[in-house]
Amino acid sequence: MAKRNGRWIAGAINFIGSDTLFGRNWGAIEHHPFLHFEVCYYQAIDFAIQRGLKTVEAGAQGEHKIARGYLPQTTYSAHYIADPGLRRAIADYLKRERAYVAEAARELTEAGPFRKSADDALDACHRVELSQLRFRRRCHARL
Repeated sequence: MAKRNGRWIAGAINFIGSDTLFGRNWGAIEHHPFLHFEVCYYQAIDFAIQRGLKTVEAGAQGEHKIARGYLPQTTYSAHYIADPGLRRAIADYLKRERAYVAEAARELTEAGPFRKSADDALDACHRVELSQLRFRRRCHARL
């Protein structure tokens, strides 16, 4: 939720699972830059951390989510299509669509903001440790 001048101007609806917070919808009555990200993502992440939830699932669609750390996740649904002709047409379409979605998810995941290997992560940790050690030495040298 977001307030401006004591009045609610935006909010998001989330559902809590056993270990996941599921973001599903949001709305606002005023436009403010980055309000969507604050209400839908950052507040959701804070909420999940405070309650020990493992995952925040931000919902389907939106390449804009990748820059904020939400990588593609495949979602599923089940439907009964009574008409056999329509069912065959949909099944044919879904064969092609599944391949496209899988490839798009792979490409978008590769473009994500995270390091790609454990070696990269270890190198980064080592650089942080070295910079902290250098900082401590500079601080002690000043004393």
